[in-house]
Amino acid sequence: MNWQKAMILWLQNKVDVLEYHSVQVRSATKAFPLPSVLRLRKYVRPNFSSVTVKLSRQNLFIRDNHTCQYCGERFPEKLLTIDHVLPVSKGGQHVWTNVVAACGPCNNKKGDLSTEQADMPLRKKPIQPKWLPSKEFSYTHHKTCPRTWEPYLVHVRKSR
Repeated sequence: MNWQKAMILWLQNKVDVLEYHSVQVRSATKAFPLPSVLRLRKYVRPNFSSVTVKLSRQNLFIRDNHTCQYCGERFPEKLLTIDHVLPVSKGGQHVWTNVVAACGPCNNKKGDLSTEQADMPLRKKPIQPKWLPSKEFSYTHHKTCPRTWEPYLVHVRKSR
């Protein structure tokens, strides 16, 4: 969230400030320390029905758990490809419900055929996700990550 939203939530007593930035925000008559880390006082259930997850290579591989949907093997991102279940040449579209992660050999074997014609059933039916877990939960590698955030970030290992 931006700093303005953080200030509003803090001044409305909807959050507790756990850490502050070293700078202040000034109004015409007062100076306020700028919040850096906030904790909600009351849980707010996210409205996932209004969320649209962008179809991208990275998001597709996260949805499919970096697993080829034909052979079931896990692969690093660089060895996965995007396969259209119903090939584009046969009228298939580039939409969540028509794309899956596939390893190179399986994608080549399936080629321009449908899953039925290639006799290659899918491990899971492709769906449009309502949300995705973040690829990396840690921002500490990023130059602009404030040091005050580090104790509150979850560190995870990168997938293969």
